[in-house]
Amino acid sequence: MVPTVAGITVSEKVLLAAHALEEAGQSPFSAEALVVSAWKKYPDTFGLKDFTNLYPDSNKVLSCIMGERGLPRRGWLAKLGHKQYALTREGRQAIRRLLHADEALEEEVPANVITLSREEEKQLQALLATSAVTKFLENRKAELTFADACRFWGITENLSGNDLSARLQDFRARLVALDRRLGANGRIVLPGGRSVNGEDVGEVDRLHAYLEQRFARHLNLLRNRAAR
Repeated sequence: MVPTVAGITVSEKVLLAAHALEEAGQSPFSAEALVVSAWKKYPDTFGLKDFTNLYPDSNKVLSCIMGERGLPRRGWLAKLGHKQYALTREGRQAIRRLLHADEALEEEVPANVITLSREEEKQLQALLATSAVTKFLENRKAELTFADACRFWGITENLSGNDLSARLQDFRARLVALDRRLGANGRIVLPGGRSVNGEDVGEVDRLHAYLEQRFARHLNLLRNRAAR
């Protein structure tokens, strides 16, 4: 359960509602789930006029996630599909600030080195070495292909629709778990000396969201073909 925070904006309340969904294991989550989560947490803010405690006013929440000033535009939420969203690293950092979890950073705490298992190290190294990551970091997004995306996710065109969805959900769940382990000031030193911090994981997370959006049609075709 997310603690109550005083003196926050309406958009920040929606962000905390998104955090509550992620903490409950719902990631990505739908716009409808976010509406209900925000209303349950802040009924006075997001309740329907004259029926505050009975029904949510979806427009009050949707106005915070759409348009030029919406949470995705601010980098706090990633849109992963039609009305599907997930917290970004920037969103989780904003939540830490709201919950005063980053107060120790003001004292310039030394970076905390996180230890991974050998298998986790191999997986992370392989991921960072993919063509998709290279092109994305070199600002060559126009050159990205669906084959790059498949290698990035570790999927094949032979997967069933359910398996494909499960693989993509597991992929992002592992990114979120790694980001949480790193926190605001952690880093990983891979064999060979490469240092990886939360910002690096955030870039991979942004790439994941970008690829899901860009190749949404390809993924849906695979799901539909596999279901036949």
